[in-house]
Amino acid sequence: MVIESSNSPSTTIVVTDASVKNDITTSILHMHTYNNPITKTLYHAVYVTSTEAKLFAIRCGINQASNCNDISKIIVITNSIHAAKKIFNSLSHPFQAHSIAILSELQNFFL
Repeated sequence: MVIESSNSPSTTIVVTDASVKNDITTSILHMHTYNNPITKTLYHAVYVTSTEAKLFAIRCGINQASNCNDISKIIVITNSIHAAKKIFNSLSHPFQAHSIAILSELQNFFL
């Protein structure tokens, strides 16, 4: 899927990861669009959960990808299904602010 999509100029691939060590969270985001170099973005935060960090990385990836010109497909690859499920959970939960921001960015992208 990634190899085929990397040859499409209208597709952006976003790969996210996050980890926590000694109360310092690191979120890493790699993004690739056809004929452009892979970009790497690194964020550090303190006293946040790994779920918050992963949701933040997904949010940043979607935000960056949706701001690219002529992009019609965004593929997000993450190793955290638990965090990704929170995006579409409409019930009240501690990560709802991230979910609202991600869904808002996706809504703007689909318009």
